[in-house]
Amino acid sequence: MTNTFKLTAIAIAASLLAQSAIAETWRMATKMPVDSPEGKVFQAIADKTAEYSDGTLEIQVFPNEQLGKEDAVLEQLQSNVVQIYAEGFGFLKKWVPETSWFNAAFMFDDREHWARFVNGEMGQAWFQQVEEAAGVTVLGDPTKILRGPYRVMVSGPEVTSIEDIAGLKLRMHPNQLAIATWSHLGADVITLPWTDVYQSIDTGLISAVNSPIALVESMRFNEVATHIARTDEYHQSIGLMVNAEALAALDAQQLDALTRAYSEAADLSVELMNQATDDSMERMTSAGITYTELDTAPFVARMTEFYDDLEAKGELPEGFREAVEAARQ
Repeated sequence: MTNTFKLTAIAIAASLLAQSAIAETWRMATKMPVDSPEGKVFQAIADKTAEYSDGTLEIQVFPNEQLGKEDAVLEQLQSNVVQIYAEGFGFLKKWVPETSWFNAAFMFDDREHWARFVNGEMGQAWFQQVEEAAGVTVLGDPTKILRGPYRVMVSGPEVTSIEDIAGLKLRMHPNQLAIATWSHLGADVITLPWTDVYQSIDTGLISAVNSPIALVESMRFNEVATHIARTDEYHQSIGLMVNAEALAALDAQQLDALTRAYSEAADLSVELMNQATDDSMERMTSAGITYTELDTAPFVARMTEFYDDLEAKGELPEGFREAVEAARQ
């Protein structure tokens, strides 16, 4: 073997060894199917991260809860078995209960107001507490990947005003704040699993459900309830919750690749979600579904009483309403 050949072989081996040393494979857990708008966004993050990192950071996407239900995935996220959990960040209440107030109903004027609060001093302090408690951090601006894109009430009886909420048999997830909110607004709240909603409306056990508009048709709620009312009760996004230790271990190129991919995928999410919603609404209204945009001012006024009472009892996070007000500026 000539010296030139030996040197070339050594150089190639050293190059391969260096690449293998810095190559990293992450796992991303999601609840969504791959062909959903959100699923396409998650795959875009994976594809762009690999491209921008020159293949040194690969992300494997595991859709449809393949790695387990939420509690199991959170344990894996903490232990760095899963590096990213792409989901609404309401689940962070497991570690910091105050994060449930990100979904305070009829508290924020619009999505921009809500985003300013999430990225403001109080919202960021809650995320920091999560990192300290669980070793889980958020990537970038967690409000950017669109979910929803807005919330509605799907019902059998038509809902056109707050008066129609009185006595309405409304399905709710097992969240004390959400249950208290809609009970205060006059509904007869019934807690049920999400997957039981279709049959429960069909049999008359419940007569309404709150949902992101994008999920109404895929869950076939429009087959058993013919009225949709836009409520904008709160605003939603998909946060990328990341194992903090894994994030800190990335080199500069990998970190830049991940954050750049996230930012571009966030823009894609707005495009995909709005288009999917427009298409879905056209199909549903053409099939006879009625659509109403509620006047939410009466809801806001009634919920102000609710929050006044909680504040008097000391049951709101200290400084919460002041932070919400500051975010209006």
